[in-house]
Amino acid sequence: MNLFRPSLVTALLLGSTAVSAAEVNVYSYRQPELIAPLTDAFTEKTGIDVNVAFLNTGMVERLEAEGDRSPADVVLTVDISRLAEVVNAGLTQPVSSEVLEQQVPEAYRGADNHWWGLTTRARIIYASKERVADGEVTTYEDLADPKWKGRICTRSGTNAYNVALTSAVIKNLGEAEAKTWLEGLKANLGRKPQGNDRAQVKAIWAGECDISVGNTYYMGAMLKDEEQKQWAESVRIVFPTFENGGTHINISGVAMTKASPNPDEALQFMEFLTSPEAQEIYADINNEYPVAPGSEASELVQSWGTFTPDTVSLTDIAKLRPAALKMIEEVDFDG
Repeated sequence: MNLFRPSLVTALLLGSTAVSAAEVNVYSYRQPELIAPLTDAFTEKTGIDVNVAFLNTGMVERLEAEGDRSPADVVLTVDISRLAEVVNAGLTQPVSSEVLEQQVPEAYRGADNHWWGLTTRARIIYASKERVADGEVTTYEDLADPKWKGRICTRSGTNAYNVALTSAVIKNLGEAEAKTWLEGLKANLGRKPQGNDRAQVKAIWAGECDISVGNTYYMGAMLKDEEQKQWAESVRIVFPTFENGGTHINISGVAMTKASPNPDEALQFMEFLTSPEAQEIYADINNEYPVAPGSEASELVQSWGTFTPDTVSLTDIAKLRPAALKMIEEVDFDG
């Protein structure tokens, strides 16, 4: 894996779209080290170099500014809302591929073939082993129960993962009940929303709260860190459901840019990412669940238990993002 080479930057500044025919250029919201095993395996298999530019934010703005001169062939995102944002901005193109259709279930791809899911993760509850009994919290609706007053920690309500969860609540409960739920959750917070998902688990370990909401893969990340391992071991994973649904999930996904200068190589890369070989590599290094039929999650991820994914369309969740953000601001969740 390479970062963008000076030749690519020079070509972009000069307004040229001439790039090597044996490379694919990726704009990624996922850090390079988390996809390096994948890109290295692809290069070894095909001889095609992969150049990765990591972005914390601003992918849409960057692609719009570059326009037809953009060197990016593929975008990788870590949640459906950011993926939909790029697609809805008109910056991607539909991809026709029997391989992708075979390897990505219909529930995990866009109806217009503009985006394709790679891995999934569940938005779960981390519960204190000492202070929360088995079966004491089982649904997302439970998070608004007054018995949890002062006992819940969470990151910002406007974080992409929490916005997606709020969107799922709106879809499952309707706007009126969702707002009541969000107000109830806010009333139960033990502190002002702050930090990332791991910071909430640390707060449980420190006794500041008893439960938090987070993505499954953070458990794997914490267990691999000597300092954070004790945080992880202080909690257990609970797969909550909606009372009339399943467990909320989100995806990492991929799309081909509209201006892709290397569409053939980009397609090969996308097809590789959804292959059973790559799926298990990707899911293992990121502690997620592969989407390709026949692929399995790592032993660690499987040890956390099984769950039934909510059947709410990911596209619908992405469409509800503006409504979710508006609701989060109306209740002043982070205030």
